[in-house]
Amino acid sequence: MIDRLAILGTGLIGGSLGLIWQERRPDLTIVGHDRPQVLERAAERGALDEKAADPITAVSGADLVVLATPLASILGLMETIADDLSDGCLVTDVGSVKQPVLEQAQDVLPDHVGFLGGHPMAGAEHSGIDHADSLLFENAVYGLCPPSDADEHALGERLAPIVDLVEATGARPLVLDAARHDRLVAAVSHVPQLLAVALVNLVATTEDEEGEELALQLAGGGFRDMTRIASSPFDMWRDVLVGNEGAIHDALSRLRRHLRAMRNRLIEEDLDALEELFNDARAARESIPQDSKGFLRPLADVYVRAPDRPGVIHDISGHLLEAELNIKDMELQTIREGTGGTFRLAFEDGATAEEAAAILSDADYEAWRP
Repeated sequence: MIDRLAILGTGLIGGSLGLIWQERRPDLTIVGHDRPQVLERAAERGALDEKAADPITAVSGADLVVLATPLASILGLMETIADDLSDGCLVTDVGSVKQPVLEQAQDVLPDHVGFLGGHPMAGAEHSGIDHADSLLFENAVYGLCPPSDADEHALGERLAPIVDLVEATGARPLVLDAARHDRLVAAVSHVPQLLAVALVNLVATTEDEEGEELALQLAGGGFRDMTRIASSPFDMWRDVLVGNEGAIHDALSRLRRHLRAMRNRLIEEDLDALEELFNDARAARESIPQDSKGFLRPLADVYVRAPDRPGVIHDISGHLLEAELNIKDMELQTIREGTGGTFRLAFEDGATAEEAAAILSDADYEAWRP
């Protein structure tokens, strides 16, 4: 059982974990450590029960320690607290690169401590405790990476409390080994970040024949959607790009081959081959479970066409609230100013989705199951 929990780093991720655990696990005593002003704000927001001036004080007597700092700090903190962890203490982290973290845990943590690498696939455009949100992890994939040499059965029993706490956040645990995790996130997260930066810089420096930089003014919703993550501050990515350098290099090499293939088809004016590439991409894109946040058990979709008027989202959600139906995910898929748009609503199961579609249809919305 976990009674006392220490969070080292109470910014966006650590603060959000504190908020949701305070809400859904009030039996826990949560102690936090961070810079004084951050720690004070985390306490003001209700993410903590106690404040600790230093990491060693924070982990004293803790049953679970969550390392929620940037990657380089995670590695350093692990060594700092190693000798002061209680027998049977569990340690986890939230870093988006896992191999360096698991290697450090193996090197510095004592045998009486259990470690499980963690990576919540959730975030926000802005960092810091002021942007922490108790719903940040709802339906998000939460990667869990055990040590490579661990006995699966014994490890499962020992680390079950961490899995329980992850599930309490509303996230969906996904267990995979660290090398596989790092290879996959390089392709689905780290390279897309670099690509978004490159695309924005490409367009921002594109001049027309009169020498004016008008390209960004012509950018539509598709470009904005593709490049939203280009607004992420570099401080959030510095350690990630270094820590997962090898996997990122491999993914960039594969991307370069795909770009070269398209360039060559353009040079050759081979439109049939380009069409095949488009078809392959569309088929792969459509195979992604868009009704869940990640590659886990899918949710059940309902599509709703809604008019462009104030309060329409409130009205839609209000009808479902009256029926006590819980929306697990919502996405605005298309919109035309003055005419309206189409929302995708995701529910826990097909029966709930069918009921939601019927309720919205009765409320004079065009609603349907795919």
